[in-house]
Amino acid sequence: MQNLIISLVAIALYLAASVRIVVTTTGRATRKTAKKYQATMLLITAILAHAATLSFTVGANDGFDLGIFNMASLVGWFIGFFLLMIMSWRPVDSLAVMIYPIIALMIALAYLFPSSHILPPGTAFGIQLHIVLSIIAYGLFAIAAAQATYLGIADYKLRHHRPSMDFMPPLPTMEIVLFQLTGFAFVILTLSLMLGAMYIEDMRAQHLTHKITFSAIAWGVFATLLYGRWRFGWRGRRAIKYVLSGFTSLALGFFGSKAVLELVLHRV
Repeated sequence: MQNLIISLVAIALYLAASVRIVVTTTGRATRKTAKKYQATMLLITAILAHAATLSFTVGANDGFDLGIFNMASLVGWFIGFFLLMIMSWRPVDSLAVMIYPIIALMIALAYLFPSSHILPPGTAFGIQLHIVLSIIAYGLFAIAAAQATYLGIADYKLRHHRPSMDFMPPLPTMEIVLFQLTGFAFVILTLSLMLGAMYIEDMRAQHLTHKITFSAIAWGVFATLLYGRWRFGWRGRRAIKYVLSGFTSLALGFFGSKAVLELVLHRV
């Protein structure tokens, strides 16, 4: 019952913060600073409440429960935390309108569909670090993918002479943030893959074939994009396609194989 109450509180706070951000960015300029402060406080409280729910769902007496929905909620927490930090120095409030309601959904799924995929306490530190780095990289790429989606919408509206959404920042600013996120996430993903490779013994026995394949494809896509940006100045629609393609491949590797193993084959 306690987990249910905290989960509902976290969900309500995320949704309330999203609504407040929409009101702040699309409303009149009067008292915008105060309204943004209110939205920020709602998000901080939501993230704290979300962390409390993770202590019930992910936290376990004999390890960490990293079933697919618990993992989704944990990734959502990292995404929410990173986005809040990014919002303090970059105009990415528009991303919150898309991302925080999805995080609220992740909390609901983790509560409604409990799992029992336990990571034992004796797991090697390197594997634990690999998992943490993977979650951080995935969270940052998820924010980059959301940014790419908004960038695509803004680019489409610009090309078809349609008014853009009021809460969207200028196109060049969105593009700069996109590449900053992608570059930082790529470095972390590279470290995660290098660390994970040290613990591969038998890909088939460890059910890692699909995860490694899709993760390697994603790494190649992002590496190509960043090289193209540095060498040829790639931007705009090309960058959007690469970011979304790379994130899709990463998501298939991160959650796709996990979903098949747990939900279809009922293996952990």
